[in-house]
Amino acid sequence: MTLARAHTNIALIKYWGKRDAALILPYTSSISLTLADFYTDTAVTFDPALDADAFTLDGTVRPTTMVTPFLDLVRARAGRHAFARVTSVNHVPTAAGLASSASAYAALALAASRAAGLRLSPRELSQLARRGSGSASRSIFGGLAIWHRGTDDATSFAEPLPAPNLKLAMVVVLVSAAAKTRSSRSLMANTVATSPYYPAWVAHNQAAVEEMLAAIDAADFAAIGHLTEQSAMQMHAAIMAGDPAFTYFEPETLVAWQAVQALREAGVPAYATMDAGPNVKVLTVQDAVPQVLAALEPQFAGRLLTTTPGPAATILED
Repeated sequence: MTLARAHTNIALIKYWGKRDAALILPYTSSISLTLADFYTDTAVTFDPALDADAFTLDGTVRPTTMVTPFLDLVRARAGRHAFARVTSVNHVPTAAGLASSASAYAALALAASRAAGLRLSPRELSQLARRGSGSASRSIFGGLAIWHRGTDDATSFAEPLPAPNLKLAMVVVLVSAAAKTRSSRSLMANTVATSPYYPAWVAHNQAAVEEMLAAIDAADFAAIGHLTEQSAMQMHAAIMAGDPAFTYFEPETLVAWQAVQALREAGVPAYATMDAGPNVKVLTVQDAVPQVLAALEPQFAGRLLTTTPGPAATILED
């Protein structure tokens, strides 16, 4: 049995759309921040006595379709045939736009490969995790990471970025912990296929990757925050323009965005972002967290979570 832990990540420059759905190759590169306080613990045991894979998530037996195709990749690579018992615990709301799939498949990649006798490099683990969920490629690493879009399986992987001396922090505004009404996977495909804005988003987002790398290298928080907010808004604009039209925004989502904009106008370094769900993440610096919390608590008391950059995926027990 191998037990691994991987942390969620939030994309600052977004990934949205696959040009190869089987290999999960994205249209654009992306840059993310791994978070300390949201993670998944996954244990994997390959057991010759099993006659099928078994999967438990948060104490509930779940369909093995969520893990068996991924385990098949590991079995093929390791030359093993035994079925596996997978037990996962999410320390993050599942399917609520807080990147639980990223931490889940990164933890599964590390635990399953190690349990199968493989000793993969971080790059190889990133490539493997990508096959479960694209964003999982980045959760292999701590802090800031870039996922290179690449051109094939071998060239699409994530790697860590040097951390600027900014003492980054993130405040999560939990608008809703309910499961999403539309999965990221289905809506992503719909956006690529039907949104007239999608080609423009790809061009702008790929250019923003290079701008973000320069901003990180210069430790320019204002530029990092601006690019983060722009990437999120442009992605959601492309989503909204799909057919049929759809948005993850809820009324309180806009309340949170407006509060962040007001903070910034008052001189507080704070920028909003969001993924496939209504929850808003506020990128800020650690010294400004008290001001961000004070501005948001009247509307979101009891629904604010604060976190900082988190570590790389790791083995807890082997």
